[in-house]
Amino acid sequence: MRGPDLQQAAMFSYVGLEERVPADHPLRAMRPMVEKALRGLNAEFDKLYAREGRPSIPPERLLRALLLQALYSVRSEIQLMEQLNYNLLFRWFVGLGIDDTVWDVTVFTKNRDRLLDGQIARGFFDQVLAQAKDADLLSSEHFTVDGTVIEAWAGQKSFRRKDGSTPPPSDGTRNPTVNFHKEKRSNKTHQSTTDPDARLYRKSDNAPALLCYLGQVTMENRHGLAVEADLTQATGTAERESALEMVRAVAGSRRITVGGDKNYDTRDFVKGLRELNATPHVAQNNSRRKSAIDQRTTRHPGYKVSQRKRKRIEEGFGWLKSVALLRKTHHRGQPLVKWMFVFRMAVYNLVRMRSLVPTG
Repeated sequence: MRGPDLQQAAMFSYVGLEERVPADHPLRAMRPMVEKALRGLNAEFDKLYAREGRPSIPPERLLRALLLQALYSVRSEIQLMEQLNYNLLFRWFVGLGIDDTVWDVTVFTKNRDRLLDGQIARGFFDQVLAQAKDADLLSSEHFTVDGTVIEAWAGQKSFRRKDGSTPPPSDGTRNPTVNFHKEKRSNKTHQSTTDPDARLYRKSDNAPALLCYLGQVTMENRHGLAVEADLTQATGTAERESALEMVRAVAGSRRITVGGDKNYDTRDFVKGLRELNATPHVAQNNSRRKSAIDQRTTRHPGYKVSQRKRKRIEEGFGWLKSVALLRKTHHRGQPLVKWMFVFRMAVYNLVRMRSLVPTG
């Protein structure tokens, strides 16, 4: 017998959020790690909020919501609040009850500066990394460095002369036609009016010049976890300069190896690594100059292993841009874009650790 298509909604529900989330759902394995990291930030949260006054939205809930935004490719905070209103899985993870009111999207705007000033993203990254270290997931000897382009939230039309001599568009429309033909534009003479921190840069000769930032990551080679993350302005030497700073943070008395692509095959960078007690396992670049890496390094089997392992860092960049939607940032200003980059690299570590850390 065909069943009736009844549309009347039930008035009460006797199934709680905990029962609605499957026991084998991926977020269940991730949630204890997130809670432990947030507990480690309690002291930092106390410094950011006043002792008296009206209670705010708990910062833990804001960070859990931003974590879901990265995991489920939610394009904006407005859409995130829509999801949080009717998505029971999101409510369970963030810590809202079925009947709890969802906060207004402006809460993110009001609390963003507070979380930014408190370096909460870096703290969360460190707390997640500490759990990976406790679980013996990190290599202390073999690392890889690389950088990726993060396109800025600014259009090419906003890149105008600093002295204000750029002539106004002739058509006077909201989206005017601008002709850049034969105009010499550089970061020395021009600046974006939308995001002044962004720089015009191209990754290679075959890539277009974009207003962008450079995201930098140091990865350990055992499980492909990010151990350092940074975001800088886009310059021709930013990747190597940032890489040396990140290697300095992970280097110790014990000799380490550092892999990288051909962009890192320069004499200054190789010399800098050796001064940090690090063996440079970067790819040789013999196309335009003599490589700074010779057979004293390439003859060892470990060099070939590093060259194979270093490509794993691209998995993190791929996740960051395709899933976490950071191919083009939706924020402006280097401090805020850096906050988002570091936080989402921490989320990427959680994604990897979910299947590496034993449960139960």
